[in-house]
Amino acid sequence: MIRNSWKLRPGNADLRRKTLTPHPVSLACADCEVTIDLTRTAIIVVDMQNDFLTEGGWLHSIGVDVSGAAGAITTLDAGLPALRAAGVPVIWLNWGNRTDRANLPPGVLYVYDADGSGGGIGDRAGRSDAVLTQDSWGAAITSELKPDDSDIAVDKFRMSGFFDTELDSVLRNLRVDTVLFAGVNADQCVYATLVDAACLGYDVIMLEDAVATTSPSFCMDATVYNIRQCYGFTAQLSALVRRIEESS
Repeated sequence: MIRNSWKLRPGNADLRRKTLTPHPVSLACADCEVTIDLTRTAIIVVDMQNDFLTEGGWLHSIGVDVSGAAGAITTLDAGLPALRAAGVPVIWLNWGNRTDRANLPPGVLYVYDADGSGGGIGDRAGRSDAVLTQDSWGAAITSELKPDDSDIAVDKFRMSGFFDTELDSVLRNLRVDTVLFAGVNADQCVYATLVDAACLGYDVIMLEDAVATTSPSFCMDATVYNIRQCYGFTAQLSALVRRIEESS
């Protein structure tokens, strides 16, 4: 999906970019109606991977109830095809760490293995593959969601997907202004990435029916409050899909 390119011919470099035809769509947010341009919008789907969502994955193996993500999976499965059809890039942002963990500081390793028992990032935890490690089963997108060949995958190595990754460069080359956020956990990696996106100047909208968390409910409440109060907007992916269908 090349949007940022020049035209070159012998003796001339034409630096004009292709003009993107606006595709405005309005949707209801908490306090107002928001109009976005789908041609300048992308959706980032965070951490919808086996280690967080699937029986036998890392969280399930340490006793975490992962069933709460089912609603987000269903919403994304229904909604992503409509976004693709409208030309909205889909970016899958997943933990996919180096096997040697050489770029991870001690603090990141600690929070995933706080008792030092050896069940955190990069450890095998009694499994055949290492937790949240690039190209492993645990780091793969859950089989309940089907990425398209046109989608973009970005590995991340922190709660925020902007640190030590190419995410910002990808968004800028897509000429994106507005970023929709979906995935897990809403109050952790989704929120951290959304905050950094807002600080970098992107307009941000969290899709409440396409996120989930294993944290207590008050964490979700605080996340929604803080996004609306400090960073951007919250909306519903299902409502956006209806608006896209109406605009077509």
